[in-house]
Amino acid sequence: MTAELSVATSADPLVLYGQTFESRLLLGTSRYTSPRVLEAAVREAKPAMLTASLRRQNISATDAPTNNRFWEMLHELKVPVLPNTAGCHSIQEVITTAHMAREVFATSWIKLELIGDDYTLQPDTLNLVEAASQLIKDGFKVLPYCTEDLVVCQRLVDVGCQAIMPWAAPIGTGKGPINAYALRTLRERLSVPMIVDAGLGLPSHACQVMEWGFDGVLLNTAVALAQDPVTMAGAFARATQAGRDAFRSGAMREQQSAQPSTPVLGTPFWHQA
Repeated sequence: MTAELSVATSADPLVLYGQTFESRLLLGTSRYTSPRVLEAAVREAKPAMLTASLRRQNISATDAPTNNRFWEMLHELKVPVLPNTAGCHSIQEVITTAHMAREVFATSWIKLELIGDDYTLQPDTLNLVEAASQLIKDGFKVLPYCTEDLVVCQRLVDVGCQAIMPWAAPIGTGKGPINAYALRTLRERLSVPMIVDAGLGLPSHACQVMEWGFDGVLLNTAVALAQDPVTMAGAFARATQAGRDAFRSGAMREQQSAQPSTPVLGTPFWHQA
């Protein structure tokens, strides 16, 4: 199973570490009620990648007998898998898990997660840069899950991360972007691709951050815990693309007062009284 498969054909592909992807939506694989629901959601959303963890997999097996079926399904979907280091609390845990993932999935891609707080699942910003640096030296294509802290994100870029994944809000909260100023500042200051990861709850949240110029979004809980995950997956895919289209088209400037949408030139005089 490898994440080196995707080839984009659109005029506006997502480019990460020199590889192109058709979609700008990445999808997680945990917390779905069954592998069947996950499979249907993936087929509806057509994501660029699927994240999966060796350490923590919460798929319910109500209609699939073993975890082997889960891994077989990922292979059959033919969507590149992005292994992650979920559940790691130290640099050594991260390194060990990443190397195991590279063996299992036959890919050098890794989503770097290094947790510093178990309550908020906030990334360990003190050790994240060092972990990323070591993984890059070991030949990984690192997508680090981080906060919207500008300095931390800049340091991640400095050590060789060619893309970063700042959160919108703590994982699983569905609050949407809670620090719009910091996220927009981050987008303005850094030129590498940025994928908003964690905290999005509604398709409108995905559309909003894409309108700000972010390059993609990564979702899990917002789809997996929806009453209809399959329909929600499609809604997020369309919202993500709509936000991208809006960003590329160039939105009008916000005005402080009303502006007529039709010209008055040539209007009959009695309409101008």
